[in-house]
Amino acid sequence: MTSNVRVLVVEDSLTIRKHLVEVLSSAPGLEVAGEASDGKVAIELCQRLRPDVVTMDMMLPVMTGVAATEYIMAYCPTPILIVSASTNRGELFKTYDALAAGAVDVLEKPLSTGPDEDWEERLIGAVRMVSRIRVITHPRARLGRLGKSGPTEQSTPSVPSSDDRRIVAVGASTGGPGALLTIFSALPKDFSLPILLVLHISEPFSLALAEWLDAQLPQEVRYAVDGEPIPTPGRGCVLMAPPDRHLEVVEGQLRLSDGAERHSCRPSVDVLFESLAREMGTQTIGCLLTGMGRDGAKGLLAIKESGGLTIAQDEATSVVFGMPGEAIKLGGATRILPLTDIAPMIVRAATPATRQETRK
Repeated sequence: MTSNVRVLVVEDSLTIRKHLVEVLSSAPGLEVAGEASDGKVAIELCQRLRPDVVTMDMMLPVMTGVAATEYIMAYCPTPILIVSASTNRGELFKTYDALAAGAVDVLEKPLSTGPDEDWEERLIGAVRMVSRIRVITHPRARLGRLGKSGPTEQSTPSVPSSDDRRIVAVGASTGGPGALLTIFSALPKDFSLPILLVLHISEPFSLALAEWLDAQLPQEVRYAVDGEPIPTPGRGCVLMAPPDRHLEVVEGQLRLSDGAERHSCRPSVDVLFESLAREMGTQTIGCLLTGMGRDGAKGLLAIKESGGLTIAQDEATSVVFGMPGEAIKLGGATRILPLTDIAPMIVRAATPATRQETRK
């Protein structure tokens, strides 16, 4: 007999907490193992009850949802679903901090505590989905926020030499915020290639994501603008696909569109990667990170077939091995690497072959 998914509900508002408990308790296969109204109690109950999932509010007394998430992921890793209001920039930033600390997914709070079948179904579906994810330990609470280490020659795998690399493209989904911080913060401050980024995150939580990343990283991070030219190598920057818009490269320009979803995604990693395969081929370094589903798998293969270098995150360090795993099955990955080896690989691949020969 299959056991129920046991959920710890963390929410300081008694009214909303009781609503969450009522919805989850009524769903087949789910049971509420405990309730907490602040972050400190959430940690204590998580350690004692060992739930299968935690639903976590961000704005909590005593200890914030971010701090509780960091501690739980460092000392008793448990799949965490953020259930948060997203009406202001401060709470959005806290949501991104929690995702970077290891929370798996995010769902907006209900607009009211009255019946809302659509929201209730999404909550139940999100809890079931999160419960199936094998979370990994995030040591941020032990080591300090965003511990950084630059690439080292010893940890850098070999890579085909090229004088032609001009752009890096990165795609990520579930588990992406933390993976992106690990990679981008390990790139040298003078990294010269522009980076194009597609990250799946549901609206309205995507609205301030570029601003948050810009505050965390040495590189400039902003949303791409339709029609702007591809930045030339020199001063590196990260240009993101805006919420609900595909990003692609067409005749040397960045183009945004509201075309049909790919794999239920807009923006889609495949749309970006396939455009780079057509437009820039051997000049491209493509990187596909942790994420659910298969978006980006065919696009990574297209970049490889066009002569670009392709990197897929390995299973051991992926929160969800869906996207990179599908790319590997298709033969789309030139290199399969743990998360901490990806930045050194990108740096080496971006270094002209003539300079690599000079170093020897």
